[in-house]
Amino acid sequence: MSTVRNRIGVYGLHHIAIRAENFDQTVSFYTEILGYTIGHTWSLPEFNLKQGAMLKSPDGQSYIEIYDREADIPAQGRKKQDREEFVQTALLHICLTVKDSKLAYELAIAGGATSCHEPMTLHLGSPAITVHNSLVYSPNGEVIEFLEPADF
Repeated sequence: MSTVRNRIGVYGLHHIAIRAENFDQTVSFYTEILGYTIGHTWSLPEFNLKQGAMLKSPDGQSYIEIYDREADIPAQGRKKQDREEFVQTALLHICLTVKDSKLAYELAIAGGATSCHEPMTLHLGSPAITVHNSLVYSPNGEVIEFLEPADF
């Protein structure tokens, strides 16, 4: 198996793409509250994309790509209809490494997110590791986990 893995050449996660119900509000949440910066913006008429933005993480190692709600970008499942609840697909949440999961949670809530799960401490696996985390729903609706690694 390691031979196949080496041939594929994966060395990291580049980006996660999000369809925004409100493009400007979503970009603003990730930049003003979570500290991402706008790397570049574009449109792509052949995919009905009027607004796209690549947001760079504070550590510069990954990106979040934001698309307007009308974009016809390859995705799992179908688009959410107006006033329809989200349907759960394979992507469960976005996890961001933070220095303080409680502070990240509080600042995200103050910035327009809503609570999904208050800050907690988890003891996981064998050998046991301890992590502190919290989860919010962004103003756009995606679940964001704030993970403060304690024993890694």
